[in-house]
Amino acid sequence: MLKKIKGDIELIGRHLEVLSSVAEHQPIGIIKLSEILNVPQHRIRYSLRVLEGLGYIRASPSGAFATEKAEELFSSLDADIDGIIQLFCGMKSFVSGRMRCEQS
Repeated sequence: MLKKIKGDIELIGRHLEVLSSVAEHQPIGIIKLSEILNVPQHRIRYSLRVLEGLGYIRASPSGAFATEKAEELFSSLDADIDGIIQLFCGMKSFVSGRMRCEQS
């Protein structure tokens, strides 16, 4: 049941890594991102397509740029991830009968 969630989390992690690199090195193209992140170009291309579809980047002839929406995502990311971690901690309590994660 959780294998799909694990795969989704790994994919989201890659998308966030790509987005972070775009924001840091903009404008930047697929080849340079692939070199920086040591990720195959086809995976970079897929992440860029997803990020553009979600409005986090925009493409230009000189490369990808992060949008204002990306800045908003990064500003709330820590709190969003903490909320997800707490959801998983709650699930652990179903199995063990007690909370096994530290509360922040």
